[in-house]
Amino acid sequence: RRRRGRRAPPLSLLVVAGSGGHTTEILRLLSCLPESYSPRHYIFADSDKMSEAKIRSFEQKRAEMFSNSQFTLDRIPRSREVRQSWTSSVVTTLYSILYSFPLTYKLKPDLILCNGPGTCVPVCISALLLGLLRIKKTIIVYVESICRVETLSLSGKILYYFSDYFIVQWPTLKEKYPKSVYLGRIV
Repeated sequence: RRRRGRRAPPLSLLVVAGSGGHTTEILRLLSCLPESYSPRHYIFADSDKMSEAKIRSFEQKRAEMFSNSQFTLDRIPRSREVRQSWTSSVVTTLYSILYSFPLTYKLKPDLILCNGPGTCVPVCISALLLGLLRIKKTIIVYVESICRVETLSLSGKILYYFSDYFIVQWPTLKEKYPKSVYLGRIV
C-alpha cells in the first residue's frame, strides 16, 4: 500500500504509435498518466509520416507541466502495409521482429501500451521473448481502437492471447472476447 505524499517510482513505458488515428488515440490515453510513467519510449513505423510531429507536440506540452519529462523516439520497419499480401506480410513481420528485438532489449520497458497498429505486434512479440528468456518481464496493455465496434483488428486478434490486459471500448466486443476488459469508451 502506498502512503500519501510519496511519489510512485518511475516506470519505463514503451508506447507503440501508428498512422491514422492510432497515434491520436494513444496520446489521449497518455494524457491521463502521471509523471511517474517516465521515460516514455515511442516506437512507430519508418513509413509513418505524421506520428513523430504529433508525439513531439504532445511531449512539448507535457514538459511544460512536468519538469522531469523524458521521452525517446524510435522507428522500426512496418510489419504490414495496407493491402499487402498475407504471404509477404509474414516475411515483413519476421523482419520487423528481428529489428524490434534489439531495441526492446535495450529499452527493457516495464510496460507496453498499444492500441492496434500492426507495428505493435513485432514489438510485443519481442517483449514476450525477453520474458521467455528471463531477461525482463514486461506487462503488455492492449487497448483496442474505438473504431472497432464488432470485430477486433488483426493486431487485436493476435495480441488477445498474449497481452496481460486487453481492453475493449464496446460491450459487444466484451461479449465476444471474455478475457477482455470493458471500461467504456476511454479515448
